[in-house]
Amino acid sequence: MAKKFWWIWTGAAALGFFLAILHMVGAGKVHAATSTPSPTPNGPDRYTTVTVDITLREWWLIAWADNDVYCSFFSEHEGLPTNEEIYSACSDDVYVEWISYSSACTAPEVSSCPGYYLQNVSQQPSTRQIVVKLPPPQVWVSLQNCNPDPDGWCSTPPTLLLRGEDPLPNESITSIQGFAGSDPFFCEGETCEFNLQATDSEGISLQFWANSTYGDTSPAFTAEVRVLQQGGESEGERLVPRWYVDVLSSQWQGENLASCSITWDAFPPTEGLPAWLQTPEDHQNLQSNIPYAYLAGNLITQGVVDASACPDGGLTETGAASACGMSAARPQVDAWQDQFDTLIVDIAQKTQVPAQLLKNLFSRESQFWPGVFRDGEDVGLGQLTEDGADTLLLWNPAFYAEFCPLVLLEESCAAKGYANQPEENRVILRAALVNSVDATCETCPLGLDISRANFSVAVFGRTLLANCEQTGKIVQNITGKAPGKTLSYEDLWKLTLVNYNAGSGCLSSAAQAAYQPGSDPALNWDMVANALSPACAGAKGYVEDISQAPSPQPTPVPYP
Repeated sequence: MAKKFWWIWTGAAALGFFLAILHMVGAGKVHAATSTPSPTPNGPDRYTTVTVDITLREWWLIAWADNDVYCSFFSEHEGLPTNEEIYSACSDDVYVEWISYSSACTAPEVSSCPGYYLQNVSQQPSTRQIVVKLPPPQVWVSLQNCNPDPDGWCSTPPTLLLRGEDPLPNESITSIQGFAGSDPFFCEGETCEFNLQATDSEGISLQFWANSTYGDTSPAFTAEVRVLQQGGESEGERLVPRWYVDVLSSQWQGENLASCSITWDAFPPTEGLPAWLQTPEDHQNLQSNIPYAYLAGNLITQGVVDASACPDGGLTETGAASACGMSAARPQVDAWQDQFDTLIVDIAQKTQVPAQLLKNLFSRESQFWPGVFRDGEDVGLGQLTEDGADTLLLWNPAFYAEFCPLVLLEESCAAKGYANQPEENRVILRAALVNSVDATCETCPLGLDISRANFSVAVFGRTLLANCEQTGKIVQNITGKAPGKTLSYEDLWKLTLVNYNAGSGCLSSAAQAAYQPGSDPALNWDMVANALSPACAGAKGYVEDISQAPSPQPTPVPYP
């Protein structure tokens, strides 16, 4: 079970009572603020000027006809001035003529040439002041005094710590303040430490920020906190109480949070994550549910498996392995698909995408044969399409920032996000991304570039993160609420798989048709699955296949 720590809250007057339990646990003194809500933070306001050395280059724009200077200006960079610099310094008429006749003069008499030429007449050292944005204050969230038991529950009453930090030298945090629900609180100094009480299943929302001696504040941060209690005065059979705390916040400094939980504001299930959304510590614990007949057929076709003893050559008419072929190929099939397990677990730990989910997805999509699947347009272990590449580049800006400079000029990538690139650049980026995960290689052993297949595992992990972002936005647009306030964590992953497999149009239409505001539930996986249009209905079986609890493959019975 992934360990996550949350405040637990009970009682109808939870928010008001929350303020009553805030008190000084350490050095941070906590005050309940006045009934009038405190003003929202003004945010960081940190800029300074830095003097840098530059070289000023003086340029003249001279007419070929009379050799007169029609414009003069300075440039700070090496090389010729840009058209933008000429436009800013010269008149419109001069600029138009410059653009119209900016080619070199090749006439015997240069005075007969139209337009102008550039002349660098001097350069001299100088200085310029530039404005630099300084790093803002931060407030970090952590759990104290937990003493976790083997199940990840706190065996002693936990406390929640807010700790302010100012990265500037000679500056410090003077106080931390915010809201617990709608009730304001204020803490002197750089820390607030709170005793925790049990919450209901939805937890409680916290907004907080730090005030600095610099005269500004940190950004306003948020946290969703859920605290579960067993034993003691709570219901249950335990005599000795224990607590389980979950915190969803970008400022959390504890165990890794469940993948996409912050994006969705969705708590993972209290009983722990289902098996298909877990990442085992040992890659050998990754399991599969399918027989891999397509993979076995490719291994037979490529000569990795000798199925000559089979009366049908080990293959069916579709190219998949027959029963005899499967029996002959079983050892090689197991070794082939298991070769990716270590990398899958490594990528899962880096991206927080569940390893078993990646394993199930690759099994369902390509059966771990990382080329073009059955002569279709989908490629790679996770069968990426151009639409899938579009989703990744649009909804995962961090990936776009890394990938774009590998394809386009760095200046173009830095100046524009994917959505603002001209369509011709987006076409190039999508094609390059799809090509990067296609391991088909005519000159490689077995016709596959395994190093490219290995690279693609991280791409598909980040593609799933992009799809969870898009799924969350679709649900929020339909319901008007954070996705986790309407759907369970597991159901949101199932909707994400619909988005991955069938596309955002299928998911959006089905979720909109299924949503029943005011009902209980207003939306869940079964409602969306039943509302999928005929053209999108295949996504239901796709999700059900991937979300099965994995189990080891039975030992095959030898073919007679």
